[in-house]
Amino acid sequence: MKICIVGAGAIGGFLGIRLANAGHQVTLLARGKHLQAIRTNGAKLIESNREIKVNLIASDDPEDFGPQDCLFITVKTPSLNEILPKLTPLLDDNTTVISAMNGIPWWFLQNLKGPLKGHLLNSIDPKNTLLKALPIERIIGCVVHAGSSVVEPGVIHHASGDLFIIGEPDGKIKERTLKIKESINQSNLNCKITENIHTEIWSKLVGNMGMGPISALTKLTLLGVANDPDARKISIAMMEEAISIGKELNLNIGMTADARVDIGAELGNFKPSILQDLEKGRPMEIDALIGVVAEIGKLINIPTPNIDIVLALQRAQARNLGLY
Repeated sequence: MKICIVGAGAIGGFLGIRLANAGHQVTLLARGKHLQAIRTNGAKLIESNREIKVNLIASDDPEDFGPQDCLFITVKTPSLNEILPKLTPLLDDNTTVISAMNGIPWWFLQNLKGPLKGHLLNSIDPKNTLLKALPIERIIGCVVHAGSSVVEPGVIHHASGDLFIIGEPDGKIKERTLKIKESINQSNLNCKITENIHTEIWSKLVGNMGMGPISALTKLTLLGVANDPDARKISIAMMEEAISIGKELNLNIGMTADARVDIGAELGNFKPSILQDLEKGRPMEIDALIGVVAEIGKLINIPTPNIDIVLALQRAQARNLGLY
């Protein structure tokens, strides 16, 4: 398949290198020193038992690639409004777009059954720009359970996990869904199809929202958040509020907040992406991880006092550093 990775950072680079190593025609949309290193030296993936190096076509201009069979959107949400409207050269009538990002994506409520179906989320897409650029008909949702980081320009370190859960927003299993699954599995990754991608997204969000911001505010790793009694208490309180919202929207994650914290701790002394962004001086994914939950809570009249406090602190921290 012709596959473009839009945002060849920690997860996008990991996936792109694996796909290219399996024989797919992969291009990387990247920028800055990372792009320069990939162009000069190729892209390298470091894993516990091996290193993979591949030479790929990489650019910061979608015009260089032409129409693709599919796009994997792995950019951070603060970049979406800038990047998505520029992706037209990568699209033809049959191009599938796989949204594989942290937090709640721009299309989340369009096919979600219940009181918020079709509602636009101001915290993510206030002017409907994203949905106009990439409408729901093109989308396959993707939840990634993997830990990786960019250790230096052009070099990705894969720490743990290789699960990619994909699903159509309307819950149907289609030919394109099966093709994407096959392509990912050919790369020695673990891809599964779900008929309820919204619940999978919400389940991951609960963990990211409840642990990532606490990690960024305290500099604790995920294991550190889980083991510190004060940090764990706040994390659980935030997750319980998000779980209550999810139940009202029929997004039941099937576990307690306490158990969800323990799952996060299984990644060990891993720094979540929001802390990595903070330390590297990059814009932080605050609205897609925390702000959107507070917004949805208000829409369905469920109070989120703990989420609101942490959201305010996270915005203040990021704003002070010019990252929000």
